[in-house]
Amino acid sequence: MDRSIRTVEDVFRLLDGLFVPDADRWTDGAAGWWDGFYADRTRPVPFFAAKPDENLVSYLERGLVTPGRALDLGCGPGRNALHLAAAGFEVDAVDLSPAAIDWARDRAREAGAEIGFRCGDAFAPAGTGPRGPYDLVHDSGCFHHLPPHRRVSHLALLDRVLAPGGHFSLTCFAAGAMGSELDDADFYRQSRLHGGLAYAPDDLRRIFSGLEVVELRRMRDEPPRSPRFGEPFLWTALFRRPVSPS
Repeated sequence: MDRSIRTVEDVFRLLDGLFVPDADRWTDGAAGWWDGFYADRTRPVPFFAAKPDENLVSYLERGLVTPGRALDLGCGPGRNALHLAAAGFEVDAVDLSPAAIDWARDRAREAGAEIGFRCGDAFAPAGTGPRGPYDLVHDSGCFHHLPPHRRVSHLALLDRVLAPGGHFSLTCFAAGAMGSELDDADFYRQSRLHGGLAYAPDDLRRIFSGLEVVELRRMRDEPPRSPRFGEPFLWTALFRRPVSPS
């Protein structure tokens, strides 16, 4: 007889366990799944190339975001972390996959960039995950791989580490173009995430309602020779954390 649930984190771990091991990208086998994904660095995967997200580049070029401390969530091989470091940010970057972190470190070494890479769960309880405050948190493709209950963990992380007046930049699957459009409850009934969750603009505005919307649009389609990554099946969003009145 199991009566071990006492905290919210206990509930989250129970819900994590409802998903079939190795079936998706947030189960106990997630790190191993991503290690296999990143094992062959020569695979023609669009976001394997050392190109930053076109929306992130645009935010910097237009002065919507200025250098400070940055956190790259689900950094993969480090393409966005490298761009932020080159733009003058002090960058921390985290990913579940040791293979991804090793690749990112190799790239940073080649570029002469100083980036604080960490392999592990960015959404671990306070005190064990990233430590803010950060002026920018960038999430390119992590959010849409989280099961519904882990949105709470994501929001809690932003609440802990995003500085007042800081920005949250998001890239995620767009409903009607990429990702599963099942209702949240159906993911638990079927014990899998079907490769990732699709979101509509109203979903993002509601989920991140505690932040101000600066920009919300589809990612621009970048040609193969472009120095930027861009795929139109993704939403891009830039949010700002309000500054509390003094």
